[in-house]
Amino acid sequence: SNSPRPASRPPWVTDDSFSQKFAPGKTTTTVTKNILPRGAPVPSPASTSAYPSPVSASSQAPAVARGTIQRAERFPASSRTPLCGHCNSIIRGPFLVAMGRSWHPEEFNCAYCKTSLADVCFVEEQNSVYCERCYEQFFAPTCARCHTKIMGEVMHALRQTWHTSCFVCAACKKPFGNSLFHMEDGEPYCEKDYIALFSTKCHGCDFPVEAGDKFIEALGHTWHDTCFICAVCHVNLEGQPFYSKKDKPLCKKHAHAINI
Repeated sequence: SNSPRPASRPPWVTDDSFSQKFAPGKTTTTVTKNILPRGAPVPSPASTSAYPSPVSASSQAPAVARGTIQRAERFPASSRTPLCGHCNSIIRGPFLVAMGRSWHPEEFNCAYCKTSLADVCFVEEQNSVYCERCYEQFFAPTCARCHTKIMGEVMHALRQTWHTSCFVCAACKKPFGNSLFHMEDGEPYCEKDYIALFSTKCHGCDFPVEAGDKFIEALGHTWHDTCFICAVCHVNLEGQPFYSKKDKPLCKKHAHAINI
């Protein structure tokens, strides 16, 4: 069979019950805090953390998004004698700068496997630093579509996590970002495509009749209750006797109007 492997197909295609799990209608993507999986390193109390937060906010580096891959910068020994962010002692030789603080090169290590982070990428998590491998193993969420670990930006939608490039509109295939989407038959659609493909349009104003709108079925069409009016005098015809000519509703007074 040439059909794609299930792992490469989105869950709303492979899971027959997917559409039943989520009520149709408007939904938004959200950002939530990931729950620590079993077996992950237990975060240290703030007071005994291996990498305490600096006291002065002014010395801190700009905040980075959770899961961002970073790299320390090496500096040669100089007349400047910074304090090490790990041991709080003066650094008299070469030093590293990362997360707005300075470090002895030999003390800037992964909190779990202890490998040196002096010349490799790292990720900050819960006041500690981890090599990419340990971060991926213990903290990185799994994408609901491609089933690989998500490093960097995470999309939260439908009670699951996704790569931003994996959670896309079923019609135009564009990523949603932080925008509204709709579920229809278990598939997500952007606002524009959902309206174009699935919405009922009012015959009077041509705008969608949305959930919660009061509407009328008449003359073979759907109308907002406020749009079902006489084509001549514009009096509202909801609940009133009406006539029609050229597919347009008319009140009793204008039932025989010629120019409409």
